[in-house]
Formats: sequence, structure tokens, C-alpha cells
Amino acid sequence: MAARVMMAPLRPKPFNRLQVILQHLKTFKHTDSTADVLLQKKGGAGIITLNRPKVLNALSLRMIQQIYPQLKAWEQDPETFLIIIKGTGEKAFCAGGDVRAIADAIKAGDRMTQDYFREEYTLNNAVGTCKKPYVALIDGITMGGGVGLSVHGHFRVATEKTVFAMPETAIGLFPDVGGGYFLPRLPGKIGYLLALTGFRLKGRDVLKAGIATHFVQSDKLPDLEKDLIALKSPSKENIAELLNSYHKQTKIDQEKEFVLDEHMEKINSIFSANRMEDIVQKLKQDGSPFAMKQLETINKMSPTSLKLTLRQLREGASLSLQEVFTMEYRLSQACMRGHDFYEGVRAVLIDKDQSPRWKPAALEEVSDEFVDSCFKPLGNSDLKL
Repeated sequence: MAARVMMAPLRPKPFNRLQVILQHLKTFKHTDSTADVLLQKKGGAGIITLNRPKVLNALSLRMIQQIYPQLKAWEQDPETFLIIIKGTGEKAFCAGGDVRAIADAIKAGDRMTQDYFREEYTLNNAVGTCKKPYVALIDGITMGGGVGLSVHGHFRVATEKTVFAMPETAIGLFPDVGGGYFLPRLPGKIGYLLALTGFRLKGRDVLKAGIATHFVQSDKLPDLEKDLIALKSPSKENIAELLNSYHKQTKIDQEKEFVLDEHMEKINSIFSANRMEDIVQKLKQDGSPFAMKQLETINKMSPTSLKLTLRQLREGASLSLQEVFTMEYRLSQACMRGHDFYEGVRAVLIDKDQSPRWKPAALEEVSDEFVDSCFKPLGNSDLKL
């Protein structure tokens, strides 16, 4: 009878898991055309395509979790020279975060309400600190979560189809994804108007407001993308040069005056008030059709959201991008604990009766103490970037 030979189990060599993952992601092509997000490498460009056209490319937690590691891998890859992000379909770049899924998670007591905002803001920060040139093609509706994926990057290319807005106060939230950083830094008090009223900017006005860096005709974007991919080892300056050449060739609405030009004096005066009640008072005193329209809009918004938003922008004006995300994470969790976010989603997205019953229902009933409590640190649960 043959003797049995006992073999020692083979020990795997130690390896760095992150290195292996990054190595895999460098060559990774997530190109299943039914996937919610497509991640492809073409030439020296990493291309992110948001691929949920039926829901206007709304950003889900799963999409965030796929984009973030790929973005970090491309950032470290010496063969990737730029990153392009775009949306599928004719209508939207990205109409926002998947707030309906978040509202369902609140109902179910799911921890997704923590994970979603934590991971979304971490991704937004990765866009804002990306070492590789980052080009966002914001063709179509670009709101909320879509703004977070684009506005912090080096280049934002708007088209005649672009519709920009931060409409969160209408659903009991606040203009997050770094709104506390970029909105107060827009010219004059434009950012405060956009944040509090959800005012929509269209086409070339997105450039004139300082949100986009370039304006290119929508049907020229495929050519622009091809030319970006064809650049050999481009620097940020080479990319800017190419974008500038497309921008200069675009004549659409070139002579048109910025939609807010004639109201800038009013906007700067009214929206510089320290308190929400004073902004409302100033709008009433002004009495012009423009002021009355903004007042009518503000009266429909969540009073709690309005007060949180005004303070968010006033504080964010002097904070770093990372400090803003930490502050906004605290606010997001306060909104998840409250009444108005779920009620806003119900009224706007679920029942669609457009008649939210806010609690409290008036600005005067939202106390300074309550607002203070929403900005308080969360201890170990704070977002650290």
C-alpha cells in the first residue's frame, strides 16, 4: 500500500488588496449597456456615462459606489490623462439624487439614509480634489446630485439644452452636494436666490452665472468628446485650449442678455439680509413683479429648509470644500430625522399633489435653537474627509 504524502497547504503570497483592485480597475470596462453607469477607458480618457435615461439619470447609491473607486483608480493611473462624465438620453445629464429611494429607506428604518449622503459627498469631494482634468458635459437637466458630479470639477460644458437648478427647498431638504461652497461664491447674491427659490437657469445663462466654464452646441458634443479622447498626453492647458475653440465657435444666444442682469441690484440688496424673515419683508417692500414672483415661490418652500439653507450659505462662504461637506452631512442627517423631507417627497414625487404640509408651517415657528441643533457635530458619526 502506497504511503500517503501529507502536503503542507500552499500559503498565498501577501498582497496589497487595494493595489490589486486598483490594477484591475485601470483596465476595467464596465460596458454592459443595461448597467446604471458605464465606465470605459478610451485612449487616454476615462469616461463615466450615467445610464438611467428613463429616470433622467437620477443618481443611486449603487452608481455612487461604482463611480468612486473607478475615479480614484484613474486618478492614480499614469495612462489616464483626463476624465469625462456625461449622461445618456436626450433630456438630462443628471436630474438629481434618487430621493425617492432615500425616502423609502427612512420609512423602512434603513441605514441607507446615512450611507447615501456620506458616500455621495465623499464622491463630490473626490471630483473637487481630482488631480486629473475632469470634464463634465452637462447637456440637459442638471440638478441636485447632478450638480455635485459636475460643478466641483475643472471644466463644466453647458449647452443650449442645459437646465440648472438646486430645487431642494421644495422637498424639505437644502442645496447640498457642496452647494454651501459654490453658491455663495457666485457673483453677487445670485447663489442665495438659486438656493432659496430653486430658480432655473437655462442654456448660456448657466455659463453667465459662473456655473459652467464653457458653452458648446449640443450636437457638437460627440465631436468634442472624440477630440478630447484623441489628445495625446494632454495637459490641463491643452484641454482648456480645445474647449475654448469649441466655445468660440458656438454662436447660439451669443447676444442675449443674462436673464438676471436687470434684477442684479435687487437680488444683491434683498438676498444680503441675515434672516429669512427679513428677505421675505424686503421682497414684499420691493413689490416689483420679479420680487413678487420670488416671494410666491419662497412661500411654497419648507420654512425649515429655508432657514437651514440661508445659514448653510452664510457659513459656507468662509469654509473649505471639505468643511462644507462635513457641515452638509450634519444637515442631511437632521433632515432625515425631521418631518419635511419625507413630506416634500410625498407631495412632489409620490402623490404629486404639490401640496406639502410643512411642520412647522411658518418661518417664525422655526426657532434659532432648532437651526443651531441641526449644525451640531455628530461625534463619531461626523463625515471626515
